Amino acid sequence: MREKSDFVGQGMSFPLAIDRAGSFLMVSGSESLESSITMILSTAPGERVHRPRFGCQIWELLFEPISPELLGRCEQAVETALEFWEPRIDVVNVEARATSAEGEVEILIDYVVKIENERRNLVFPFYVIPSDGESDGLSES
Repeated sequence: MREKSDFVGQGMSFPLAIDRAGSFLMVSGSESLESSITMILSTAPGERVHRPRFGCQIWELLFEPISPELLGRCEQAVETALEFWEPRIDVVNVEARATSAEGEVEILIDYVVKIENERRNLVFPFYVIPSDGESDGLSES
């Protein structure tokens, strides 16, 4: 039977970091999963030359005003990306909600690590860019 640590594995940290020895910082276990999820959600499809489909289509929503429709589309984009690109987890729930900060959407992700059957969660902040009709924080008084 495979060990739990073998299933989750080890990989480079995201964002990339260098350790004291000058090598890429490696992460394993839950850190590896969180790093992978963050990498998937932080990458727009088309950014990676050798994997043009890799990433999350949430970035297509960058210029949309925050609305119930946008929140639903964020949830769907995140769930679809994680189900396709992260086979080590089962997505239980994705909830997007607007915060009090202008342009910020908080995405709460509940997931289960398949081999451990352990429920975990992660919060991913997503920021939309206000349109010309919305406040951009630069208006003069």
